[in-house]
Amino acid sequence: MTDAARTSAQSATKPPGLRERMRATVRKEVVEVALRLFSEQGFDGTTVDQIAGEVGLSRASLFRYFGTKEDMVLQGLEETGRQIAEAFAARPDTERPWEALRRAFDVLTQANEQAPEQALSYLRMLQETPSLRARHFEKQLSWQAMLEPEIARRLGVSADQPEEVGPNALSGAALACLDAAATGWVACGGAVPLAVLLDRAMGTLTE
Repeated sequence: MTDAARTSAQSATKPPGLRERMRATVRKEVVEVALRLFSEQGFDGTTVDQIAGEVGLSRASLFRYFGTKEDMVLQGLEETGRQIAEAFAARPDTERPWEALRRAFDVLTQANEQAPEQALSYLRMLQETPSLRARHFEKQLSWQAMLEPEIARRLGVSADQPEEVGPNALSGAALACLDAAATGWVACGGAVPLAVLLDRAMGTLTE
């Protein structure tokens, strides 16, 4: 290994410094406080000043960690999207893309099974708050962008050709099924497992 390559590898594996760890700790505390207040008072009924006051930050300092109040709710979605994309890429090539997508969504269904009441409360807030719904949709568009290259590979088409609409169609349809399942899960109060509802939603398009 060359010196340059060794330095690059060491940089890539270097643990986060004190400043990064402190920043992550503050962000985690802000999210925990914000979600508690949103649960108690509603998203629109909670002000940024209330959240800042509870964590001991000024309003200006709080916005250095989160660009908007919505980001305090949705900050974990990008990482969730990456986990789903990684799970999808890890599925066997022998699986049809639609089945592999369904199995990749186990990342979400299994996480929600670990804390169903918390997950239901979170999803209910997303569905009842227009500004959160809009930002959530934007986040899901980024999930599509993460999934489409692997879908294209499995379909044997180029992800760079705009006329190849299959990857976009499959990713969009799969996420629409996920949204339908989540809406049904909240509506029934979790009486039917999210995974079962997702199976039903995605199964509808294969019947």
